[in-house]
Amino acid sequence: MNYDAFFRKQLDGLRREGNYRTFANIQRQSGAFPGAMHHRDRGPAPVTVWCSNDYLGMGQHPQVIAAMHEALDKCGAGAGGTRNISGTNHYHVLLERELADLHGTESALLFTSGYVSNWATLSTLASRLPGCVVLSDAGNHASMIEGIRHSRAERILFRHNDPEDLARHLAALPKDAPKLVAFESVYSMDGDIGPITEMCDVADRYGAMTYLDEVHGVGIYGPRGGGISEREGVAHRLTVIEGTLAKGFGVIGGYIAGSANMCDFVRSFASGFIFTTALPPHVAAGALASVRHLKASNTERLRHKEVVAKLRRALDAAGVPHYDNPSHIVPVIVGDPVRCKTICDLLLDRHGIYVQPINYPTVPRGTERLRITPSPLHSDADIAHLVEALSTLWAELHLARAA
Repeated sequence: MNYDAFFRKQLDGLRREGNYRTFANIQRQSGAFPGAMHHRDRGPAPVTVWCSNDYLGMGQHPQVIAAMHEALDKCGAGAGGTRNISGTNHYHVLLERELADLHGTESALLFTSGYVSNWATLSTLASRLPGCVVLSDAGNHASMIEGIRHSRAERILFRHNDPEDLARHLAALPKDAPKLVAFESVYSMDGDIGPITEMCDVADRYGAMTYLDEVHGVGIYGPRGGGISEREGVAHRLTVIEGTLAKGFGVIGGYIAGSANMCDFVRSFASGFIFTTALPPHVAAGALASVRHLKASNTERLRHKEVVAKLRRALDAAGVPHYDNPSHIVPVIVGDPVRCKTICDLLLDRHGIYVQPINYPTVPRGTERLRITPSPLHSDADIAHLVEALSTLWAELHLARAA
């Protein structure tokens, strides 16, 4: 077999259908977020970033950067090994305590990323519980899907954000079978929010564990940044709360929070924890500073909410179609992969605006979009510039306006 020819053929297929992904060469500028530099053949050019998952700009916060500098000077660059060998640093211990306090749980456990924390925890729980059945929301993230698949446990999909459909499936299972219900708080592509209370009610009725992915909620929602589950006062009802340090908290890493026994069980059996090098101490220190700051400060969350509302009003006034959801994620719908990429290319080259196209398989075909994520640091001028550029391109490409 000509392996290279196979690879090329598959890539050519992506190009033909408009789903081949390219990445802009962007350099973030410390203290200038959402400003960045776009490195290109004809020289660097300034851009405004509108698609970052650093939702609150905490990756640029002076306290976070100072904490990372201090830890780097104290500890050096790396962790030195896996957590089981020599990689457990005092910053890891402090961060896990802080995260447990954030969610009001007995314990927390760090992973190298949010993807790994989902994959490792779900695969471990579902494979180690004899006869476990996992009930997974149809809209769950790829990391959750992969973790469940890797466990080889029976999986049942229930309709997205539908507690009644979940109840129907649970009622059909043996009463004494171990059951795990996995769902999210904020769904990253449509920006809708899961009915956590109702999901817990159903799970409790049928004796099921609950697993909540809060990666797009932590830092951003709740009086201390504990996510939607904190905002709705239901964190104590969840078996596992999974989160990330890479979005609202602006650094990198993933974690789970829950009972001491559950976290210790995952720590003891999850290959994704046991066999990988720990987060560098300075990364943990930066995340620790970010979590502590957002537990005490509501300034960023209030400003964030204000900017999101301003952008939505401006898009409505210009007739640029976007999903009306209750979260901070603003999906602007294009509905065609080629046009979606064209818009992003033109925004970058003509207008100095950086937004990545979201195409299949991240979203279903025909729902291609620009996933815009405002931050507290975007100005009124940034909003006006973005909406004017989008309105111009909508007219140029003869795209339908919202009513």
